[in-house]
Amino acid sequence: MRHRSLLILTTVLTTGALTLTACGSRDDSKKSSDSGGTQTVVIGVDAPITGDLSALGLGIKNSADLAAKTANKENTVPGIKFEVKPLDDQAQPSVGQQNAQKFIDDDTVVGVVGPLNSGVSQSMQKPLNDAGLTQVSPANTGTELTQGENWKTGDKKRPFKTYFRTATTDQIQGAFAAKYLFNNAKVKQVYLIDDQKPYGAGLAASFKNTFTTLGGKIVGSDHVNPDDRDFNAVVTQVKKSGAKAVYYGGEYPAGAPLSQQLKDSVQIPLMGGDGMYSADFIKLNKKAQGDIATSVGKPVEELDSAKKFIADYKTAGYKDAYEAYGGGTYDATWSIIEAVKIAVADNGGKLPSGDDARAKVLAAMAKVKFDGVTGPVSFDEYGDTTNTMMTAYQVNGGKWTSKLSEAYKP
Repeated sequence: MRHRSLLILTTVLTTGALTLTACGSRDDSKKSSDSGGTQTVVIGVDAPITGDLSALGLGIKNSADLAAKTANKENTVPGIKFEVKPLDDQAQPSVGQQNAQKFIDDDTVVGVVGPLNSGVSQSMQKPLNDAGLTQVSPANTGTELTQGENWKTGDKKRPFKTYFRTATTDQIQGAFAAKYLFNNAKVKQVYLIDDQKPYGAGLAASFKNTFTTLGGKIVGSDHVNPDDRDFNAVVTQVKKSGAKAVYYGGEYPAGAPLSQQLKDSVQIPLMGGDGMYSADFIKLNKKAQGDIATSVGKPVEELDSAKKFIADYKTAGYKDAYEAYGGGTYDATWSIIEAVKIAVADNGGKLPSGDDARAKVLAAMAKVKFDGVTGPVSFDEYGDTTNTMMTAYQVNGGKWTSKLSEAYKP
């Protein structure tokens, strides 16, 4: 998604246990080590920690925090102590851009993890790229973010060398959703709605392309405002169309009331992408039974590779659930940890200083490859994850249940 971390070097001084942070002076003392030779690397987390999408954002924040704590406990990078510093982008592109500039202005920052929303990422990519700052999102799915605006014509060009993600693209997710609805749910007539945001519009377009190719019919389409909560007008049009399902490109704050108002008028399911796959969708929607969502990866609860993550998350006592992007966030954070490990090893056991640190961490990302929470983690020539596993879920008895998981390529 998303619908969609930065590394700040500080120095722990020996006198008075005083720690210099990114908001202090920008002198080279922050890049030195304490008497034990330890350098502190802060991984920032950019996500909507407040607002309508905070359930997903808090899951991202906590999962990144857990990765850092685990790396410290296991001494993953000798001589390096990891910390996290979360920043709230409120799911707003303008705020995300401000956060990006804060990271850039601090010359100790060597990487960024986040954000949740593809639209927010669009405001962050270029400035971070210009500054040579590595960015890894656990949630962005907008295909153009990695393959350029002309990817639909086959003209794929990576626009930003610093951008990576552990979530697969809308191209894959939308196509997977269409195939599932047509072949598995046996729905042939769909009303298409999107929220006009980059994530929602991109997902809906990908769904439409594959659904019609398979032989399905789009019996009507409309756009809504993501801030709206009264959808009676569009529901009336859906009812008139004879649709057997609604596909919604958007997120759960609007998707939940849209689904509930739809069920008040006609008993057909609403389907969406990973922006819908949240426990809050069900909390906000008393008539969610039967609704469908797709999400990247396989449910972590079904993965042997995620057992330790789930147990450690519970032990850590976070009050918020890890939600849809917990596993992907842990892996995104760990990819930066692995890049730091490579850069440190190549520099005699110390993280390079200044701009050289940014360059070395970015160069190391091409070498990152490990077995993560969500499965094998690595990136292709576009910065996309090589893991294209997708899962379809359906609401049953007040919870999301997985229906089909497969590695999908359109």
